[in-house]
Amino acid sequence: MTIDYPSFNFLIMRKSINLLLALALLFFLANCQSNQSEGQEQAEETTPTYESTGQIEKIEDQLDQFIAPGTLPQIIAEGFDWSEGPLWVADQKMLLFSDIPPNSIYSWTEKKGKKLYLKPSGYTGEKERTGEPGSNGLLLNKEGQLVLCQHGDRRLALMNAPLEAPAAEFTSLTDSYDGKRFNSPNDATYNSKGELFFTDPPYGLEGKMDDPSKEIPFQGVYKLGLDGKTVLLTDEMTRPNGIALSPDEKTLYVANSDPQKAIWMAFDLTENGVENGRILFDATNMVGSERKGLPDGLKVHRNGTLFATGPGGVLIISPSGQHLGTILTGQATSNCAFNEDQSQLFMTADMYVMRIDIL
Repeated sequence: MTIDYPSFNFLIMRKSINLLLALALLFFLANCQSNQSEGQEQAEETTPTYESTGQIEKIEDQLDQFIAPGTLPQIIAEGFDWSEGPLWVADQKMLLFSDIPPNSIYSWTEKKGKKLYLKPSGYTGEKERTGEPGSNGLLLNKEGQLVLCQHGDRRLALMNAPLEAPAAEFTSLTDSYDGKRFNSPNDATYNSKGELFFTDPPYGLEGKMDDPSKEIPFQGVYKLGLDGKTVLLTDEMTRPNGIALSPDEKTLYVANSDPQKAIWMAFDLTENGVENGRILFDATNMVGSERKGLPDGLKVHRNGTLFATGPGGVLIISPSGQHLGTILTGQATSNCAFNEDQSQLFMTADMYVMRIDIL
């Protein structure tokens, strides 16, 4: 048999090319499938689904400015003893919050969910203790450092570590008034000058009002000035708790978590302290088994409206004291925090952390 070598070589070359093309096609399809799978995994990781809960109680039409009809809270994390003090850290897209009884702070992000962030958070002593020893309110100072209301250590403290590398190393900002130790600083807020306003109820003391270590006979509202001095603003509230400033920083709002006097107070701020204290809203008649919770933490919207945790969940209250409606969480709700553009509100509610979209 005579072999035509050019034809034979061409045939071999064509088969080789076809084989290479087939292999390339298989590699391409496999790579596409892998990329699709990775994309699905990333989508699942970055856009988790959350369980909706609760309901919205609309009292006034103005509520529609803040919550679209049909919007409900979502549970984004759970399994805590008593969650408190939510703080949104905008540049890290991270929520920090206290879990007070186990003396811990957790972080939450959309990608990673909840994660233990810092322990101990509020009590650094060696003696074992019960009650609510951990941190409560959390906030950032002008330098972006974490400031904690520490129940167990009975002080306002600064964490001596960057936010991205937390460590239980603290510097005391203030721990006493008139030579007497605080009860257990609960919540705090800064004004634009860097002055720190805070409340001091007895909830962090093991025996509360009857604790033998209680040194101050009243429950105060204070200001820590730029000079480092702590000034008493008022000692007339029975259980001062959540605290916030109006957008123009002329009004100080303080929640009173006393079931016999479940109110939010408004005070005019002056150079020397506060004056014209008045009841902004009274929720005493709402307190009961059907509506869990008492006036607690609060935040102020950029238009001056208060989002105040209390009986039932989060009450939305106008600057004039009109109750617009309530985000009913079904839980005793301790505190809340906006994200950076106030398009979302985070809520700490007993064993849960929740989130709701805001208009």
